[in-house]
Parts: sequence; C-alpha cells; structure tokens
Amino acid sequence: MASTSDIRKGLCIRFNNDIYKIIEFLHVKPGKGPAFVRTKLRSITNGKVLDNTFSAGHKIEDVRVETRNYQFLYPEGDKFHFMNVDDYNQIELASSTLDAPEFLKEGDICKVMFNAEDNMPLSVEMPASVILEVTYTEPGIKGNTATNASKPATVETGASIQVPLFIEVGDKVKIDTEKGAYMERITK
Repeated sequence: MASTSDIRKGLCIRFNNDIYKIIEFLHVKPGKGPAFVRTKLRSITNGKVLDNTFSAGHKIEDVRVETRNYQFLYPEGDKFHFMNVDDYNQIELASSTLDAPEFLKEGDICKVMFNAEDNMPLSVEMPASVILEVTYTEPGIKGNTATNASKPATVETGASIQVPLFIEVGDKVKIDTEKGAYMERITK
C-alpha cells in the first residue's frame, strides 16, 4: 500500500475496481483545513479520464508494473502491433493504451508497462519527443518571420501540429509527444 505522498505521474493504482494511471497531480495545502492531492486518472481498460481528490495520508493500492522495450510495427484499425526487442514476441494493443498514437511512426521504440501480477499490458509510454517530416504546410511568406506566428502543418504520421512560418514541406521537426507541440527544426 502506498499513500498520497507517493503519488507521481505515471503511477498505476487500483481504484474503483479498475486500474488507473495518474496523468496529472497537484499537492494542495490550503491555508485552512487539511492538505489534499488533486489527481487526473486515466482508466487502463477503457481510456476514460476522471478527476479525483485524495485527502492527505489516504492509502492507495499501487499496482506493481514492469517496463519492457517494444518496437512499433504497424497500425491495424483501432489496434497497434508491437514487437518485443528482446525475444521478438508480438502483441496487439488498443489505441486507448497509447498516450499519443498520432505521433507513432513505424520502427519507433516505446516502453510498454505490464502488470507484474498477471503479465497484462497496461499502457505504452511514448518517447519524450519524436522527429517527423512535414508532408504538407502552406508556404511561408518571405519577411514574415519577425512575429511569433504559426501555421498548421501535417507530419508523416498524419497528425496536425502548429509550426512557425519558416517551416516548409520536407523539413524534419522535433515534436513534444506529451503536449503535441513543435519544439525545433532538425537540420542535417
């Protein structure tokens, strides 16, 4: 058993007869009254997000997890196929177990979290950032780079992001997978 002081992003807990992953948390100590922890939880089984507040010192049942490296092979409808890089076993996971499936490119290495008790896959941790090629964007106008303006762009996985005006088709960009935001242009 863990307590609210052990809460961190990515922790898997058993709550309301289901397994949830903590995606956001905030420790709050009001001037009057007891402290509490405000959390945002995502269900591992169905992907629903729920807000919950735990009082300070509340006991929570954490789920022991193991992390293994898997390579993304291909998508098939709502399912994603992965291969273990150590023993080449393949697994199929629903898109709800992925944090940002729109940025997943074939061949990317991800960390898959498994429940240590029953060896069931719980979720997929994406890399912190990915490098993707821009496949479509409107051309930038020369001399229009003094402002912090942005324009929509489509990357090779089909995802849409906002990029600065100087980005052109064929440029490789680094994307923060957590926020889904442009970070920088990659030069060769």
